[in-house]
Amino acid sequence: MELNIHELRKICSLENIEITLHAARRLEQRGILIKDILSYIQNGEIIEQYPDDYPYPSCLILGLSSKQKYLHTVIGSNMQTLWVVTAYFPSLQKWEDDFKTRKEIRQ
Repeated sequence: MELNIHELRKICSLENIEITLHAARRLEQRGILIKDILSYIQNGEIIEQYPDDYPYPSCLILGLSSKQKYLHTVIGSNMQTLWVVTAYFPSLQKWEDDFKTRKEIRQ
């Protein structure tokens, strides 16, 4: 099942969000706040889908802050709870200028 950004926004609130231990460590290391994650979900767009992730489908959301800083957030959901899997600031080494398209790895 693919996730829908409009459906995720309906359940996007502090009481419906869970953070994996991995994500909590990464958020702290990267200085990313939960309120920022909520804002990115509310204003962002899904750029990749991972429908076969376990235990729930997940997706990669691209958001833009008020300071014009891009953030990628991986969210898993059963449409009742949002699990933050990880979040990071994308780099131009791995992403095109739009931060939506992965650069091809040249061998």
